[in-house]
Amino acid sequence: MATNTLKSIRGMHDITPAQMPAWRRLESAVMDVFAAYGYDEIRTPLLEKTALFFKAMGETTDVVEKEMYSFDDRSGESLSLRPEGTASVVRSVLQHGMLYSSPIRLWYMGPMFRYERPQRGRLRQFHQVGAEIFGAPGPDADAELLALCCDLWRELGLQGVRLEINSLGMPDERLEFRLELVSYLMQNRGALDEESLARLQRNPFRIMDSKNPDIQELLLGAPELHGYLGEESRAHFKSLREILDRLGIEYTVNPRMVRGLDYYSQAVFEWITDDLGAQGTICGGGRYDALVALQGGKPWPGVGFAMGQERLVELINQQGALLEEPLHVYVVLVGREAELEGLCLADSLRREVRGLRLQTNLGGGSFKSQFKRADRSGAALALVLGEDELQQSTVVVKHLRRQTDQLSMARDQLVVWLRDWLNDSHTAMAGRLE
Repeated sequence: MATNTLKSIRGMHDITPAQMPAWRRLESAVMDVFAAYGYDEIRTPLLEKTALFFKAMGETTDVVEKEMYSFDDRSGESLSLRPEGTASVVRSVLQHGMLYSSPIRLWYMGPMFRYERPQRGRLRQFHQVGAEIFGAPGPDADAELLALCCDLWRELGLQGVRLEINSLGMPDERLEFRLELVSYLMQNRGALDEESLARLQRNPFRIMDSKNPDIQELLLGAPELHGYLGEESRAHFKSLREILDRLGIEYTVNPRMVRGLDYYSQAVFEWITDDLGAQGTICGGGRYDALVALQGGKPWPGVGFAMGQERLVELINQQGALLEEPLHVYVVLVGREAELEGLCLADSLRREVRGLRLQTNLGGGSFKSQFKRADRSGAALALVLGEDELQQSTVVVKHLRRQTDQLSMARDQLVVWLRDWLNDSHTAMAGRLE
């Protein structure tokens, strides 16, 4: 390969056709599950004013301080590629007057950007699916989002995904806890690593999220946030656990769990797998009742989550949960007249057989070479159209993946036959999913 060949930017990867089946499987399941729960899709711009993220996420968070792609445009205004989705959604619902009536349920899907060291499960351009509920202050909204996640894991056939929950309480409760936590950490300053020392004054809660085993051992003696929660926060968290118990959703209370963004309060949660190594969190979220007010609106409750599509795709592939339908039909066309007629036949079949995935041979070729292409395509069937079939108004149907006698049938029977075959194939796939 030439040394001057252009390549993608570090941390920003192509999604090749070979990788797309798992992405399609995920995105199809996401759309089906959100539709079942009555959520509406929203799409926001990739670029936002930098001030939006300063207000929403906090100026001392790692994302805002070190990870955003920000620049001044030609008018001198600071803009940023969105590093997460919730702040943009809040901006949008405020801008378009969608709040302050009955609860609304929204979901989004798309690329986000953070300048961090690329590693497994962390890219500089990554993709998220997220959901938000506005106007529902009770724990029933939190529980609905967790139930939705359960249904998505089930739809995808994922195993071994566990739920951890915690309560961060209200801002005034966290302030009191922060003073005690900082006091404890200052007394043990000599045991802190470089990263924890940097966070000590700016964002001490993030120290609780450290992956350093020595720091985690030190935190065993630190005060716990739950001891500072008020009556309202305790009642909200207790009610959430009761609903989850009633729904049969298993969970673990993790009193050390924090979220990386300042806008969270009350209940927070993470869905975790052990199959992806250190980057095991595939979905995280919680309640952010103060965020709408932070962005200039009247106080209005909100709760939501975001899940990383790259990690979910990796988990789908790793667990063998991918049951993407292959190409159904490859059309072999022998002779110039067959090539022209075959294009018309293919067009008709795609319109008349709903859900059919059909590919025609392009560029001619011998009968043998076309069948090699048909085999490489992964198609289940080959439809053969040559001079004899044109004269007799027939088509030959040959199974490529199992030993079955080929069929020759009248062209006007083909649509009905393919509909029946496709229905039988879908029934068999549903049986494998169960």
